[in-house]
Amino acid sequence: MANKKQRIQIIDAARGFAVFLMVIHHAFYDIAQFLDGPWWLYRNPVFDFLQYIFVGLFILISGVASRFSKSNLERGAIVFVVAMAITYVTTRMGMPITFGILHLLGSFMMFYGITHKLWDKLPRKVAPFIYISLLLISIFVLEHYSPRATNLVTRDVYSILGWRQQGFINYDNQTILPWIFVFLLGTWIGIYIKENKFPKWFYSFKIPFFPLIGRHALLVYILHQPILYGLIMLVLWFR
Repeated sequence: MANKKQRIQIIDAARGFAVFLMVIHHAFYDIAQFLDGPWWLYRNPVFDFLQYIFVGLFILISGVASRFSKSNLERGAIVFVVAMAITYVTTRMGMPITFGILHLLGSFMMFYGITHKLWDKLPRKVAPFIYISLLLISIFVLEHYSPRATNLVTRDVYSILGWRQQGFINYDNQTILPWIFVFLLGTWIGIYIKENKFPKWFYSFKIPFFPLIGRHALLVYILHQPILYGLIMLVLWFR
């Protein structure tokens, strides 16, 4: 993954599959929102479950990829700048993505770039149990503890952390908790992948289509909604 010759197709495919599901999910939202399609296309038990799968997989793979990055701080800053540009455009469109998946990943990359030496001090055999325990604890805290914001700053901070507050508008509601621990779990997995400790088939397995999407995941994420929106406008024009 550090360069094109060393890329591991199964990792690119996993990222590509997650992005593919995300695009389909957003397409169903656009159909329901703009073409008066049935809302069950977007909100149904299958996609409600799959949403956690493709978001979690996307974040986990991002954590894995951090082990192959020359500079997570630089990489994260680029992703975050792109995310803020998307915030600006979507706000002008009246559908603000205040803190979405790219904001989340950019923040995680920069955070890990600054703190990776601290996490690397954890014993390898203990680290995954710490991350999974913190993941479960954070889910429990989010469900059973609800702080109330007293001003706009705390409203936004609480919402971004995981306690959504009234008045905080976000059309791609991703939160730091509990996903940060999924990202860190990915960094732990990435150690063993980078050291070639996975089975040989893992590094040579070939998959069609999805690796291509995975290699260009950021570009796909940036372009998919404008393309979908353009197609929706085309359908409305023909109507």
